[in-house]
Amino acid sequence: MAASGAVPKVLNYWRAGLDSVPDEVWRHPETEVLLLADNRLTAVSERIGDLTRLHTIDLGHNLLTSVPARIGTLPELTRFLYLHDNRLTELPDTLGALGRLAYLNVGENRLTALPPALAAMTGLVELRAQDNRLTALPDGIGGLSALRELWLRGNALTALPDSARDLTELRELELRDNAFAHVPEPLRALPRLRRLDLRANRLRELPAWITELPALEKLDLRWNDVRVAPGLLDELTGRGCVVLR
Repeated sequence: MAASGAVPKVLNYWRAGLDSVPDEVWRHPETEVLLLADNRLTAVSERIGDLTRLHTIDLGHNLLTSVPARIGTLPELTRFLYLHDNRLTELPDTLGALGRLAYLNVGENRLTALPPALAAMTGLVELRAQDNRLTALPDGIGGLSALRELWLRGNALTALPDSARDLTELRELELRDNAFAHVPEPLRALPRLRRLDLRANRLRELPAWITELPALEKLDLRWNDVRVAPGLLDELTGRGCVVLR
């Protein structure tokens, strides 16, 4: 919390035992960082849209069932938005207006889908949506042209959209604990993919094209009953790629 008389750039209510957002928050539209993590919040007012200088919001580890739509109107929200470990079943389409946001964490919720508007968040460098109930990703996910890390562990995914081949900046992809029967074909086009985690899926075979990934440094296949063609792993390990199976 800000000192008396000071202009607060950071309002910090981390683990403050809150059931609601303090009125003090709305008295400081100049705030740049709002930390409300690890409380018992069940809702956040649409008044958050009045805090137009916010570049970072942490609402993780609360009891939220919805996200205020006006978060998507914040012009300076360009760094971090934490919404993980809540009770969210959907996200507002207005998030798509956050075209300069770099980091979004919506993991550990109850999401069955991500909004199609998410594909317009072209500034995202890291997206975390682990431990939800996702069965598919938005068809336009490939529009996230700056994305370097995508965390999707613990969902019910069986495939990736064709547009995923356009995620050409992607370095890290975590698909652990999903329902993939095949290594997703769109990954074949990713020139910078370094780490691919496919643990605990339903894989039966490893495609020969996996050796075409020029930057692959680590491939995790553990807890799959996967068959590998002779020589395929030798080709990967021979160039320095760590393969776990």
